[in-house]
Amino acid sequence: MGGKTVVVGMSGGVDSSVAAYLLKEQGYDVIGLFMMNWEENDPSGACSAEADYADVARVCSALGIPYYSVNFAREYRERVFSYFLSEYAAGRTPNPDVLCNREIKFGPFREYAAGMGADFIATGHYCGIGSKEGKPRLLKARDKDKDQTYFLNQVREEQLENVLFPLGSLTKGEVRAIADRQGFSTARKKDSTGICFIGERNFRNFLRTYLPARPGKIVSLNGETVGEHIGLMYYTIGQRKGLDLGGRHGEEGRWFVVKKDLKENILYVSHGDESPLYSRACRVTGLNWIGYIPERTQKCGAKFRYRQPEQEAAVTLDGGGALVEFAAPQRAVTEGQYAVFYDETSCLGGGVITEVIY
Repeated sequence: MGGKTVVVGMSGGVDSSVAAYLLKEQGYDVIGLFMMNWEENDPSGACSAEADYADVARVCSALGIPYYSVNFAREYRERVFSYFLSEYAAGRTPNPDVLCNREIKFGPFREYAAGMGADFIATGHYCGIGSKEGKPRLLKARDKDKDQTYFLNQVREEQLENVLFPLGSLTKGEVRAIADRQGFSTARKKDSTGICFIGERNFRNFLRTYLPARPGKIVSLNGETVGEHIGLMYYTIGQRKGLDLGGRHGEEGRWFVVKKDLKENILYVSHGDESPLYSRACRVTGLNWIGYIPERTQKCGAKFRYRQPEQEAAVTLDGGGALVEFAAPQRAVTEGQYAVFYDETSCLGGGVITEVIY
């Protein structure tokens, strides 16, 4: 690419490893940059960042490209983790990975890469980049099961300029096959799951170290107290496991979390009947549009959680937010998560769910 330099966000996983390889094959001058976003060890005393950086070093050495590490732990705490805690304290269920993309990977990381002389930045996200009328478009990935545009819905248009997504046209199987052929140490590495900074440790124990838990009543929708919860922040709408209500009302049906009353500190549950989980609409705020100028009302596809198939919806702008009406009732739409909007080929943007309408 005529000496064009691209800085690749390297995580120590197979996706960013193959992204770096593909860009080098395309003729770019590639630099690997590992982001340290979290500094605490897990309970065993192990620091996963050290192991991940060792994998970055092995892959970059095999590719013959330079690699560096940068510490964004302070920025992560201020811009992502503080929001994560405040949302849980307010009884909502946040998605910090969405915020991490806008506030870290396409924020300080992008600025740091520019200081290194980068013409482009790149990541191992499964998505593509295009343009329309001079604006970037965030394209869906070929691998529908791995498409990660949901997590990028809050990245601003200007943050997507001079960005490369080399994996947009590949499936996960093809990416692992490339890594296998290149002999990368990351070829069979397990994908990270859940919230990045918590890792494999127990989520409840982790959260308890930062927020005081307030035990309270678990109440059925007919007003009967059926148990005790350990703190509303540990539960999410639609949750079935971990309620410790087995055996009540017989074995027929299962218990579901259907509502959280923060003021009274009550967790409401339903037995067997899932109908209270279904809603007809939601309100969103913090709207971000990517390469798209919305009309006051538009019909589009929508997702309310990652990996969910797109659902038909009508989005009506309302002041600084929008009303999202569902063509069919939706299960367990959750405050604090994101409603993300799509057309046939692209992610149009999204906003955070602030109210669920039943």
